[in-house]
Amino acid sequence: MADQARAAKMADRIKVIIAKALERGVKDPRLGFVTITDVRVTGDLQHASVFYTVYGSDEERADTAAALKSATGMLRSEVGKNITARLTPSIEFIADGIPENAALIESLLNEARERDAESTTLAQTAQYAGDEDPYVKPRPFVGDDEDLADDDDDDDDDAVFEAGPRP
Repeated sequence: MADQARAAKMADRIKVIIAKALERGVKDPRLGFVTITDVRVTGDLQHASVFYTVYGSDEERADTAAALKSATGMLRSEVGKNITARLTPSIEFIADGIPENAALIESLLNEARERDAESTTLAQTAQYAGDEDPYVKPRPFVGDDEDLADDDDDDDDDAVFEAGPRP
């Protein structure tokens, strides 16, 4: 099992090799405007998953996928010549969903902005359902004058207590 740092370095190197080979080596007319977005290599360095995006329509994407599938052997041999590993990893091309995910996120953000603007306009025209201050405030409690007079002859006979147990 190779360490993660070596796998990451190999993935970066494979990404560069495949991008250069697609730029100058593959002469397939079906190949569209391809961008290699990411490469992931397994821990044992035996398999590489190459993620790519294609600029264009769905038909161009399908044609590019077919062209990459047919050029996989040539690209693997190019990778084998340019890396320093005992075994050349097998290569699998996977269409990356970044553009679709970005479009979905953008539409969700637009919907959130619209809802936020809608709630702001509703809040500006909103009125209270009851009193403006709905919180109950404690009322002052005035003790009986007779109970206070029996205790001591202090001058605080007119003491005011808040609701709660008597002292």
